[in-house]
Amino acid sequence: MGLSALAPLWSSPGLLLAIALHPSLSVPTHRDYCVLGAGPAGLQMAYFLQSAGRDYAVFERTQRPGSFFTRYPRHRKLISINKRYTGNANSEFNLRHDWNSLLSHDPRLLFRHYSRAYFPDAHDMVRYLGDFADTLGLRVLYNTTITHVTLDKDQRAWNGHYFILTDQKGQVHRCSVLLVATGLSVPNQVDFPGSEYVEGYESVSVDPEDFVGQNVLILGRGNSAFETADNILGVTNFIHMLSRSRVRLSWATHYVGDLRAINNGLLDTYQLKSLDGLLESDLTDLAILKDSKGKFHVTLRFFLEEAGTNQSTDSITLPQDDNDNFAMRVPYDRVIRCLGWNFDFSIFNKSLRLNSGNAFGKKYPLIRASYESKGSRGLFILGTASHSVDYRKSAGGFIHGFRYTARAVHRLLEHRHHGIAWPATELPITQLTSSIVRRVNEASGLYQMFGVLADVILLKENAAAFEYLEEFPLQMLAQLEMLTGRKAQHGLFVIIMEYGRNFSGPDKDVFFDNRSVGHTEDAWQSNFLHPVIYYYRHLPTESCFLFALTHQKLPPFCQQGYLRMQGLVSTESLRQHRVESWLPWNHAATDSRLEDSSQQPGDQEPLDAPMAPGPLAQSLDSNKEEL
Repeated sequence: MGLSALAPLWSSPGLLLAIALHPSLSVPTHRDYCVLGAGPAGLQMAYFLQSAGRDYAVFERTQRPGSFFTRYPRHRKLISINKRYTGNANSEFNLRHDWNSLLSHDPRLLFRHYSRAYFPDAHDMVRYLGDFADTLGLRVLYNTTITHVTLDKDQRAWNGHYFILTDQKGQVHRCSVLLVATGLSVPNQVDFPGSEYVEGYESVSVDPEDFVGQNVLILGRGNSAFETADNILGVTNFIHMLSRSRVRLSWATHYVGDLRAINNGLLDTYQLKSLDGLLESDLTDLAILKDSKGKFHVTLRFFLEEAGTNQSTDSITLPQDDNDNFAMRVPYDRVIRCLGWNFDFSIFNKSLRLNSGNAFGKKYPLIRASYESKGSRGLFILGTASHSVDYRKSAGGFIHGFRYTARAVHRLLEHRHHGIAWPATELPITQLTSSIVRRVNEASGLYQMFGVLADVILLKENAAAFEYLEEFPLQMLAQLEMLTGRKAQHGLFVIIMEYGRNFSGPDKDVFFDNRSVGHTEDAWQSNFLHPVIYYYRHLPTESCFLFALTHQKLPPFCQQGYLRMQGLVSTESLRQHRVESWLPWNHAATDSRLEDSSQQPGDQEPLDAPMAPGPLAQSLDSNKEEL
């Protein structure tokens, strides 16, 4: 019920008494900003809002911040590094190697003061987040569970509607902007015959003694699966791990969400001829049968359906595989599901249109590169749940990444609702090089959110001076003027961090000879994270820019001219450099970054730049495989 519907009731004393006795009918408490969740992302946004003097509140369902870390990871060791010593006194540089601290002005609130361990205990994170909220006096409403969120259209509202939040007591809260930082909290489950026999990562015992002498099957192949395996590796008969995809090692992919070395003990036992094993199959094709002794047998759904549901376990065909000994024919004592987490959509009314309905949309909300919902203006997703923007590409799903994306969202909101332009430093052109070098050598936001956040340099008239903007969402570059309040009328530079084009992939040795580039003239060939600078005479057109970032193959109207060697790529010095480096004439057009969804903006130049000699861009069909 909106406020307009309540207005006629005020004339009745009886109804006034009823409203006083029933909080659910009371006038909603209004706040400009509502933050759902007092985890790392929610507290980080609260800090920025409080520092700016904004009207806000954080809603937390438990009695203290960081409730997720009171239970997870189940075996209590975090995989976010806590590097306490770097040999460098620069605080910004040190944040490059501190994956747990939130951003604040208080040096006491650095995580290195809370743990000496390189991989800290999760309890230390709970303690840290509690101190962060208390020390800074953040406005958190504890023991307040939001049970429903909907819209109330009102043209007077900032975004044409208010967000109406109802808590467990029936109290109604009204917000102009909603910032959701609830993380991923719903266990991902796969439905197949016999899935009711599976134990979940969220509830399975963590006591190794409960697994002594047992045969264990683990479904999944991420860090939670290997973490679970490592805990019981020394007491089980054997562990088999089943997943539809191959193992992805973070040191090979440069993606911190892939399997970390600290958890990969099972890989040693598998490759060094122990009884443990890795198996590949689509989980939806499986079926699990329970025999009279309480043991579990794995077969294929097809065999089960063919035999009929009334057949005994012994009469069901077990799968055979000529390429493996198929140890799965041995029955299991336990089957454990470790398949990750999904976003909880249950409290959001369908009018907010957060869920796209596809497979990826069931895991993450549907959002733009600005972290704003595609379905509801003024609704932003923060933290782990915002990882759809850079999934498997950068660090936006982790504290050391989303502390910077939260700051970017705050800066966007400051301009949209309070008229405060994106922070920028204006300097004379003589300081251009030193400014870039300093940021490249020190900046943590660029370093952690590589390929996602970029520094933007806006040149002034006659290039006599420039404005330096830090950590702007790269995919929103075409809308920079509208989102920041800054003008890009005389050309701009974009500085981002990128890995080399061929740093990983099937059958690639990431430790190959000459992987490190030692000469400046060959720096563009670096296989490691390195700075890349792009120049634009004007802001790129939005349509082709976004297509190039998100599509494997571009539409014809973008291929004609937009992808041909232009701008700086066409300068005589770079053309000569290309010849000396034995690069093909169409190297820029066929760069594999244009083929991948992680494509970066520098592979295309302004539309009005002069055309370089050479053929038109050839087919952009991708042949890149992911490790």
